[in-house]
Amino acid sequence: MRLPWRPTTSGWCGRERLPGWLDSRGFDRERKHCTVTLMSGVSIPRHHRGGTNAVRMLWLSPLMRPLARVQAEALRERGIDVLLVTTDQHPESDKARDYELVLDPHYGTASTWPATLAAHRRIREHRPDIVIAEQVRDPRWIALAGLAPRIQLVHDERRDGGRQRQVLARNVFDRWGARSAATVTYSNYAAIAAATRRDVAGTSVRVVPLCSDLYSELVPPFVGPDGRHDFVLAGRLDSYKNVDVVLEAWQRHVDGDSWRGDELLLIGDGPLTIRTLPAYVRWRPGSYRYADVVATMAAAKGFVAHYRSASQSGVQLLSMQLGVMPIVSPVGGLAEYQPASFPPVPVDDVAGVTAAFDELADPCTATLRGSLASRHYAEHFSVDRAADALLNVLTDVGRRVRKTSV
Repeated sequence: MRLPWRPTTSGWCGRERLPGWLDSRGFDRERKHCTVTLMSGVSIPRHHRGGTNAVRMLWLSPLMRPLARVQAEALRERGIDVLLVTTDQHPESDKARDYELVLDPHYGTASTWPATLAAHRRIREHRPDIVIAEQVRDPRWIALAGLAPRIQLVHDERRDGGRQRQVLARNVFDRWGARSAATVTYSNYAAIAAATRRDVAGTSVRVVPLCSDLYSELVPPFVGPDGRHDFVLAGRLDSYKNVDVVLEAWQRHVDGDSWRGDELLLIGDGPLTIRTLPAYVRWRPGSYRYADVVATMAAAKGFVAHYRSASQSGVQLLSMQLGVMPIVSPVGGLAEYQPASFPPVPVDDVAGVTAAFDELADPCTATLRGSLASRHYAEHFSVDRAADALLNVLTDVGRRVRKTSV
């Protein structure tokens, strides 16, 4: 197991010099373009998209479609012929791209069989050299993976509900996962937490950066002090979001001397029951699409991702991508992602969260902190960083497969 991963400031091709740990693992630099050698031993120009010599990858992602999309497209820019198989369960789902197969998540009924059979045929025609399996928890999806070398992508600590579900996971998915050529996680925390799992132990565990699932071209212009207002808590409003502590801290902030007339915006749905909202808190329930809320988020003074239980939060990364400093707790992978200039606040520290609200309430401070967050994201967690690291894993797996097949 290779731990821990450390973010780099390397770029791709001509922007910055490739670090030695990439040069020595299958990357060859040329004057006009970069090339990468993978499973087939073929050098592929970065801007080559497909063709007879392209490495073919199958990505199975039933739940994380937007995140899989941005990474898959970055890999396609690097010469990997990616076929993404997913579903339309995520609010950001829209018309299928030409590299996507969208399946019904409940395809046990006879009406879904033709589409399922067509997907099997498309995958056979694609002839994948390698497979990524991301949160696959349906045995029918196992058949889609076939026999190609497989990488399993683990997000958080697994939470299987019910005794029957646990038995199924143990007898089917653990054995299937244990045969993976490698396990990829998005944080050191998740890598350590999953290391002793039956489906992970014995595999090579690698940590790659987690990027935001918002396309960079959809990021609004950076907002200056004159446009900064309000704080945002977004996503599924579950108990692990630590909303009670956040609301108590917000009330203290409003009652104190640092409040500048801002509101705390709760955006999202979930099982959370809030009997009475404090003053200057507005709740926008229901699911949302980025197009409807991204301008509001980018203008915020701060983003709240102060969670109680282990997590690695796309909300935190979205906040930094938008140029807004997140307020986080030290649980899970949150502390790994957070800029050092604005450290995490302990889970039950109401006074600490209040102090964070107080500091960011000043629009000039919020803008400066947001600029630091944006730079931190670009240097460590952009989709280019994530794709480069994932491509490195693919290269290593391909090298091991070639050695064992000789």
